[in-house]
Amino acid sequence: MFRQQKTDHAAWLAMIAIILFLAELLLFQHGEVFFLLFAIGCIYIGRKRMPKLSGVILFWFGLISFVISLASMVTFRISLFFILVYIIWQYMQSKKAPVQIQPIMVERKHGTSSLLERKPRWKNSFFSSQKTPEHVYEWEDINIQGGISDVVIDLSYTMLPKGEAVIVIRHLIGNVQILVPYEVEVRLHHSVIYGSAIVFERKEANLWNETVCFQTKGYEEAEQKVKILTSMIIGTIEVKHV
Repeated sequence: MFRQQKTDHAAWLAMIAIILFLAELLLFQHGEVFFLLFAIGCIYIGRKRMPKLSGVILFWFGLISFVISLASMVTFRISLFFILVYIIWQYMQSKKAPVQIQPIMVERKHGTSSLLERKPRWKNSFFSSQKTPEHVYEWEDINIQGGISDVVIDLSYTMLPKGEAVIVIRHLIGNVQILVPYEVEVRLHHSVIYGSAIVFERKEANLWNETVCFQTKGYEEAEQKVKILTSMIIGTIEVKHV
C-alpha cells in the first residue's frame, strides 16, 4: 500500500510538472517552443548522421541548446526544486522504517518442465531502505539495485552454502552494510564515484571515482566464502564481522 502511494505521488507530481511546463510554453514563452523544436530537430538529424563530424556537431549543439532552453524556464526550475524536496522526504521516511525482507520463496511449476520459477526475496527499491530479517532465513544469492536508500545484509542469521555465495548491489546514493560471521572468508570488489570503504579493520576514505578490491587471506581455499560486488555514486560500503 505504501509503495503504491509513493507511485501515485510521483505520478501526480510528474503530471502537474508537465501541465505547468506546457502552460508556460504556450502562454508565455512562444519563442521557446520553436527553439525547443529546433533543438530536438538538431538532435534527431545529428543522431541519424553519426558518426560523421556533421552529425556529432549537430547532435551536441541540439542537446546543449535543449538543456539551456529548459534550464531558463521558471517552471523547470520550480519542478526541479520540488523533485529534490520529494527525494529528500522519501529518503528520510526510508530511514525511519527500513523494509524488512521476509524469507518467503515461491516456486512455480510450468507443466512437466523441469524449469522452476523462483520469486526473489530482494526487490529493487529506489527510496525504501532494506535489511535482512532478525531471525533465521534461507540464503539465496543477492542481485539488486537501489536509488537513494540504505541496505543492511546480516549473514549471521543464515546458513551459507558450501562454495561461493554472491552479493551484487548497484546503488545511487546511500550506505551498504554487510555483516559477516568470523568463519566466512570475503572478497570485495567496490566501485564508487565519491565515498568510502570500510572493510574490517581497513578504511579507505575520500574515494574519488575509484575501484577498490579486498580479499581475506584464506578466501581461495575456504569452503564457505562470499563474493561482494558493489557500485554506487555516493556512499559508504562497510563490511564487518559479527
